[in-house]
Amino acid sequence: MAGSIQTGEGSGQTGAFAPLREPPFRRIWTASLLSNFGQLFLGVGAAWQMALLTDSPSMVALVQTAMMLPLMFVALPAGAIADMFDRRKIAMAGLGFASVSAAGLTTASYLGFITPWLLLGFCVLIGAGVALFAPAWQASIPEQVSRKNLPAAVALGTISYNIARSFGPALGGLIVLAAGAKAVFGLTSAFFLPLLFAFFMWRREHVPSRLPPERIDRAMLGGARFALHSPDIRTSLTRVFLFGLTSAPATALAPLVAKDVLQGDAAIFGILLGAGGVGAVLGALFVSLIRERFAIESAVRLFAIGTGSAMVVIGYSNSLVLSCAAFFVIGVCNILTIALLNVSVQLSAPRWVTARALSLFSSAITAGVGVGAWAWGVVAGIEGLTFALTAAGIAAIATAAIGIVLPLRREADTDGEAVNIGYEPEVTLPLTLRSGPVVIEVEYDVDPDQAREFYGVMMEIQRARKRIGGFDWSISRDIENPAIWIECYHCPTWGDYLRMRDRYSQAEFDLQEHADTFNRSGHGRRVRRRLERPFGSVRWKADSPDPLQETVNYIGP
Repeated sequence: MAGSIQTGEGSGQTGAFAPLREPPFRRIWTASLLSNFGQLFLGVGAAWQMALLTDSPSMVALVQTAMMLPLMFVALPAGAIADMFDRRKIAMAGLGFASVSAAGLTTASYLGFITPWLLLGFCVLIGAGVALFAPAWQASIPEQVSRKNLPAAVALGTISYNIARSFGPALGGLIVLAAGAKAVFGLTSAFFLPLLFAFFMWRREHVPSRLPPERIDRAMLGGARFALHSPDIRTSLTRVFLFGLTSAPATALAPLVAKDVLQGDAAIFGILLGAGGVGAVLGALFVSLIRERFAIESAVRLFAIGTGSAMVVIGYSNSLVLSCAAFFVIGVCNILTIALLNVSVQLSAPRWVTARALSLFSSAITAGVGVGAWAWGVVAGIEGLTFALTAAGIAAIATAAIGIVLPLRREADTDGEAVNIGYEPEVTLPLTLRSGPVVIEVEYDVDPDQAREFYGVMMEIQRARKRIGGFDWSISRDIENPAIWIECYHCPTWGDYLRMRDRYSQAEFDLQEHADTFNRSGHGRRVRRRLERPFGSVRWKADSPDPLQETVNYIGP
């Protein structure tokens, strides 16, 4: 199978397993197999335990929501933290918290204290640990493999999970039958430890920023604004949310399919999920091939139709073989959709915001799955299981039409490294990193005959400034001299402005150079940086002491 996508080096492509030749990635990826088995064991054990504790379809579906909910709410702050600090240490902290939480669930189960809501609570805690770990792990992949191997490495990350999903649910079901759900919870705690050790042994070279870390709220806002003003990433997040929303009942309602439709036990439940996992593993092997040979929009539409059709089959099937085949198809379509969109986000985001972009991606898919699992569970409780799966299948097929309004485009292969933009500011006013707001004005002298073309370029500049930290952007034209244009934007503080300068990638730099070609003045761009509401930079009275006068070039009032 791997040979089918292995190509010669002359084509610039790499094989599906090429990243495993790089030792740091190989060690962490291998350890992640056990961690993924632990998470799958938890999902099977918790879902089956909930089915024994209550007959409510919505409560059973809430198990998946509880595991996904932290990924929706914790992922963005976790991504911000991973961008601000050492990703290796953040990953270790998340794994340690998940392991301790799973140990707490095990203890409560052995002591007989488990209740439906306590079970959901521990699922939330374990999910929070995984949510803290995930952005740090995904954002660190480019540090473990060469750039040419990055798409294959992202696909291997999905293969690791789906190898576990192929066998983990069935094995987890057997363990539940043999030793009970509490044994599964204990294994979940233990299986996080090898991956924790692998990260501990990774000798990552952390290069701290020359500036102090941002405040967590500013970092989160910066990541959200980057995604909002990046059309390709924004579209990918919307599409993956809708896919998760409509495909969620395939897994969320699988315990009821096994129990009520197929009249089976936990082993049948595990077999159904295992069939989906096998499909996902096989599908993940073709991520690189599909990216090379097919338009991403066409592929995502096809997989939406395949997912929806398979869910309709599951809703009406009384045959284990037919249901397994449908779960297999869902596994293939699910993993290929998510992997293609994940790779697109990974390659489009520059390094300074990679973890936050990936955390938003995780939030989007988990929000879709979490909300969808709950909503379709409620529908199943009211209208029946067959109706819920059929309706969800039709909704999944309908998402293929979303591409008419929000089409996916092949991502630009962004160089994530920052570039030195030059034009170092000359500062004679005493400033600290907290001084602000700062107003930046850029003057252009443009031939009026080129005004329309220049304005179009400045609309692209607007998105670029907002992506990397600018606020309140505007462009104005001088009434007396129409050749003069003034671009203006704000940064909350001087420190935010310096960070913005450090975020220019080659794409933003080239765009600025393009805008500068319209400027016909002999002195080049004219940039003014102003401190708005400059309290503290002037003396209150003429005879007030001025301690800064001896140490800086300070101009009084």
